[in-house]
Amino acid sequence: MNIILLGPPGAGKGTQSARLVENHRMTQLSTGDMLRAAVKAGTPVGLKAKAVMDAGELVSDEIVSELIDAELAALGAETGAIFDGYPRTAVQADILDELLAKHGRSLDYVIELGVDEDALVKRITGRFSCANCGALYHDTANPTSEEGVCDACGSTEFKRRPDDNEETVRTRMQEYRAKTAPILPGYETRGIVHRVDGMASIDEVTASIDALLA
Repeated sequence: MNIILLGPPGAGKGTQSARLVENHRMTQLSTGDMLRAAVKAGTPVGLKAKAVMDAGELVSDEIVSELIDAELAALGAETGAIFDGYPRTAVQADILDELLAKHGRSLDYVIELGVDEDALVKRITGRFSCANCGALYHDTANPTSEEGVCDACGSTEFKRRPDDNEETVRTRMQEYRAKTAPILPGYETRGIVHRVDGMASIDEVTASIDALLA
């Protein structure tokens, strides 16, 4: 089984990918993770990617396709793949089809996690973590039991990701609508697009996805 998880940043793709890995023994193929691993390992494609990133440029579709090609080649035929963060454009969607066909695979599901933009802004900008142990919290959805004190370790130092701000979130939403959402019609003609309410609880989203795959 091969699945694409789509949705803007903060929609929960990473969380649901992790659950698919655990519950269905699939492999998550996150282009960001693959790039970092390749650069750290100093592989040929990793060195190419590092040179591009060091120059302040975006990694090309060609380099990303090399990474995906290598990962698919390493997967056993019985292991399904979850594409998280790829494809982002129509060109990448075409490349992915070619790579899957090369390895005797095809897409089974394209699952979009639908979100409400204003609610997503609140979800993301409210996130914070313990600076000492990394425990995760949220201003309203999951605050600390005692204000200003970490439930896990008792630390009083917390931090927020610098890009967890409204301007950045709305910019990424706009980019998603402009570049990624337009790839959906092509998949819709193949009858493989399914939409799940990404604003539901984590467990409810998981249950909805599991129901699709059953």
